[in-house]
Amino acid sequence: MRRTPTSVLGRGQPPTEDDLRLPRPPGVIRRFWERHPLTTDIVIAVVALLLSFPAVAASSSVADGLSGWGAGIAIGLSAIACVGLVWRRRIPVRVFIVAMLPTLVVEVGFAATVSGPAALIALYSIAVYRSVRACWTALGVAAGVLAVNALGYSLFDPTSAGVYVNLAGSTIVGLLVAALIGVNIGNRRRYLDALIDRSRQLVIERDQQAQLAAAAERTRIAREMHDIVSHSLTVVVALAEGAAATADARRAREVSRTVAATARDALTEMRVMLGVLRSDDGDADAPLEPLLDASLHDIVEAARGAGAPVTLTVSGQPTVPTAHRLAVLRIVQEGITNAMRHAPEATFIRAATAYTGEGIRITVENDGVRADDLGGDVGWGLTGLRERVANLGGTLAAGPSSPTTWRLTAEIPPEGPHA
Repeated sequence: MRRTPTSVLGRGQPPTEDDLRLPRPPGVIRRFWERHPLTTDIVIAVVALLLSFPAVAASSSVADGLSGWGAGIAIGLSAIACVGLVWRRRIPVRVFIVAMLPTLVVEVGFAATVSGPAALIALYSIAVYRSVRACWTALGVAAGVLAVNALGYSLFDPTSAGVYVNLAGSTIVGLLVAALIGVNIGNRRRYLDALIDRSRQLVIERDQQAQLAAAAERTRIAREMHDIVSHSLTVVVALAEGAAATADARRAREVSRTVAATARDALTEMRVMLGVLRSDDGDADAPLEPLLDASLHDIVEAARGAGAPVTLTVSGQPTVPTAHRLAVLRIVQEGITNAMRHAPEATFIRAATAYTGEGIRITVENDGVRADDLGGDVGWGLTGLRERVANLGGTLAAGPSSPTTWRLTAEIPPEGPHA
């Protein structure tokens, strides 16, 4: 049974064939070859031995009186080369060199007989498991050695020169065929390996993109939730404290109704946002901005109703894209919320927005800064504002502008990269 693919990054492991959903290789022999390479190489080595020794026994060179030590060395080298085929995948060049050594010891006919199967398989392995260049280099060197061998024996025995040349030529042709087959299969193998490797990279990139998208969406949701909940709860807390502090029952009832209205508006905004998140229309860019139904004046009036000394100044024509408008609302809202929360003794909270041809400049300042705020702590609200402003290509700064004044300043260009 095939495993159900899971996230490779979640497991901390590279993707496997099951993750890539690759089809099974065709053919029983090919599957056995891939799963049991050592067993396959041992079988190939045994077959090469069985093919070499009968050919050696029938070789006319032995019958013609080849010296015993030369034949013994050639047969020994042939046996070593056949045994070396077990390591043909790891060291194919060395196996091929050993297989071609008999050509340096005996005449070309006998050398071709004893080294034939091992040399062909070793040259094929060079093309498949090493490289095409190494294969052609090995073939060229082997052809040169065979040519020199045939030329040398032809000089000593001119009457048999044609036989030596034919034997060398046929051996070279056999090696050429093995090289061509190996190059074809080796190139196909490397091409498939490259495709599989690319597929693995795509699987990893897919999971990375999914995680980045999930992280970005979590950040976006957290930013909107903070902006909705933080401002509304700050206003509710201020109103509740005011209702508890007043002795006027009528005033307390009015404040309580304002608390209920503020909380109801916050719930409405949250429902709108959650409705967008739960929609099935598949729109990944659906906005999470129920606040767009409000305005800067609504935000300021809510803060004034909670007792905050807020003033608002707007200059220029506020005809800006939706993303810019939302950013302005969130920046003013967060600035006023932070002032109400951290500067309850402020005598003024000034919010100013200026719309010019160079962009938008938003400033929110108050004079209720405390000594423990001078360190410039940055909360989640300011972090979210920086992300929002950065998405529009702008900048945001927050900190004390004097020993008793805190200022939040944002500058947004007319058209940001993601506007």
